[in-house]
Amino acid sequence: RWITSKMMSRMASEHAQIGARNMAERKRVKLSLPHTVEYFHQVDDGYSHLAVQLLKEFSERYRVELHCYLVSESAGDNLPEPELLSKLSCYDARIIAPYYDLQPPGDNGVAPAELVAQTTAILAGLSNEDFIEHAAVINSAMWQQDEAALVEFAQRLGGADEANTNAALHRGNARRKQLKHYSGAMFFYGDEWYWGIDRFYHLERRLAELGLDKSSGQPPLAPSMEVVSGPLKDQGQLTLEIFPSLRSPYTAIAFDRAVRLAEETGVELKVRPVLPMVMRGVPATMEKGRYILFDTGREARAAGVPFGPCYDPIGEPTRRAYSLYAWACEQGKGVEFISTFLRCAWTEAINTNNDKGLNQVVTRAGLDWAQAEKLVGNPDWQEQLERNRLAMYEHGLWGVPSFRLIDAGGKTLLALWGQDRLWVVAAEIQKALQAES
Repeated sequence: RWITSKMMSRMASEHAQIGARNMAERKRVKLSLPHTVEYFHQVDDGYSHLAVQLLKEFSERYRVELHCYLVSESAGDNLPEPELLSKLSCYDARIIAPYYDLQPPGDNGVAPAELVAQTTAILAGLSNEDFIEHAAVINSAMWQQDEAALVEFAQRLGGADEANTNAALHRGNARRKQLKHYSGAMFFYGDEWYWGIDRFYHLERRLAELGLDKSSGQPPLAPSMEVVSGPLKDQGQLTLEIFPSLRSPYTAIAFDRAVRLAEETGVELKVRPVLPMVMRGVPATMEKGRYILFDTGREARAAGVPFGPCYDPIGEPTRRAYSLYAWACEQGKGVEFISTFLRCAWTEAINTNNDKGLNQVVTRAGLDWAQAEKLVGNPDWQEQLERNRLAMYEHGLWGVPSFRLIDAGGKTLLALWGQDRLWVVAAEIQKALQAES
């Protein structure tokens, strides 16, 4: 655990990020290579639909070579809930698209398989330049289920037969695997991955720092979204549920901000912790783990949130902590307990796997260790956490942290997954309060 935690801390560190970027740039210069960005497009992915709309402007604005690949949905342990992710990507993309002035996927949900195949064949037949020019409108026609438009595109631009379409997908999948990733809507530059429009601002900042932005000083194409609490305050109409996990790096950088958002808006906060995926029997790969840790560190620094060094609380530390959670809630300290545990494990590298470390968590949360010590290890928490997990799945969510915004009548106004959706929660709270006033 100690060795693994040291490795995890390094993966998430700014020092490692800077070192990797510098090394990639030295390698590029030594080999006299151009600045090259690679984009991996999954036709039936809602996030790819948003990302592909950036390609033309991006290629015109930045002094880079943009290479585009078609990929299929990644199978295996990197994608534990493919059906849920497919639906969520469409739902989520429809919600966030207006904030970026992008066209959302259609309201019809998951795209029909025959239209996906038809669109993939059209895109597979395009040159790289034509892909950058036309992929966004072709993809939009698919999401709108505009069969006539797709036929027109096929007649005007051509398309690939089944063998060449499969070959294009194979090339894209193989290149993505070679670069050690697994998702669609991904951009790759200089040994670093950027997911869709949510991480695009990291890429734009990096390119600007290298002097590659032709429109220096102009707003980015996909800016970082800020969590804005005000100005309206709730008067008992809204509830914000958060589903955290003590072993989640993303939870560690979002939990306190979610608590602060609820406090500043007056929304009732309901904390519903769950077991981490790997402790629920969901497998995880090394490449996914590395990306998550690197990305968490990068996101934390951008948000001004502390993260690292860490001491991995997987397994028994998490179980021991959860055995105290109900008691902490009875003392009115449930939020403080989770917040303190996350801070100790993920920003101070405190070993919570022994009494000394857990004592620090309990004491710093304002609780009595003498009482807590008698309760550590009881199994009473398991049933409640399972109910929380089932509630999360009921609303199409499975990862952490997830959020659900509920009105006074119990209606779900919003249900989203990810620390990078807290700004959406804040914006939708204001919309809901505006509608009530």
